[in-house]
Amino acid sequence: MEFRLVYKGRLPAESSGDSRSREKHEARKQFHKQLAVFWREHPYLSKALIGGRMQNDPRSEVERIADNYSRCGGRFVPMVNKQWSLGCALDILFLRRDEPGGVVKHGGDIDNRIKVLFDGLRMPDSTAELGGLPIDVDENPFFCLLEDDRLITEVNITTDKLLLPRDTTEHIHEVLLIIKAKTVVLNDGPFPVARVGW
Repeated sequence: MEFRLVYKGRLPAESSGDSRSREKHEARKQFHKQLAVFWREHPYLSKALIGGRMQNDPRSEVERIADNYSRCGGRFVPMVNKQWSLGCALDILFLRRDEPGGVVKHGGDIDNRIKVLFDGLRMPDSTAELGGLPIDVDENPFFCLLEDDRLITEVNITTDKLLLPRDTTEHIHEVLLIIKAKTVVLNDGPFPVARVGW
């Protein structure tokens, strides 16, 4: 499967003194809303939202996944996970107000900013990674792209200048990211193609 996610907001660099947990979870919340729509509207993924498809279990496939990935006071649905032997390739268009090529000069080193993004694409490992933010009622279940960012198999990043006029409330270092995600099967694991029809 191939699809695109969009992120707009602050993307500061992670440092030894600041893990940027709040920014990571704010990004995670943005991606949840988009992934929830994708699961609902995709012709095959939407079947996983229907309950009663397995004998003696009224839960939907999504509810079973969410129950299996219950942590940090929430129930998570990672699309790319180890159980299904899936990985993910990312192609990122990184638009910011710096001049093209100035990825280190302003806003922090690109590697440490991308690390914040990767953590925002995956499930949290502990409640500390929620950055003090709540898991809202409409985030049950909470859709994420990744169980673990080690499931990213390939990354391509293109940086360019963001030409949209800056809103008066917008910080100069806010970015716009357009992320193309492509799922890949890592081996002959139990990816439920036949069951869900993916």
